[in-house]
Amino acid sequence: MMARPFGARSSIKKRSVVIGGRKTSVSLENEFWAEVQNLARSRGQSVVQFLADVVKSYEGHNVSSALRLSVLGHYRNPGQADGS
Repeated sequence: MMARPFGARSSIKKRSVVIGGRKTSVSLENEFWAEVQNLARSRGQSVVQFLADVVKSYEGHNVSSALRLSVLGHYRNPGQADGS
């Protein structure tokens, strides 16, 4: 993930997704969404499959927070399968 210069604003985009048959929305910075796509691809999963796994791993968090925590966990502990 590339760092933004101090004071630069990041663009947050709201995306509609279906996870486990339930429609929800995810509000993430474009940089986090790019990392979600990269992590899904690196695991041989679709983004939807990756999202479902993250939601299970971070039960109790909203989806956007769970995804941010998963990306952060990946960089803090790259050897763990779920990023948590």
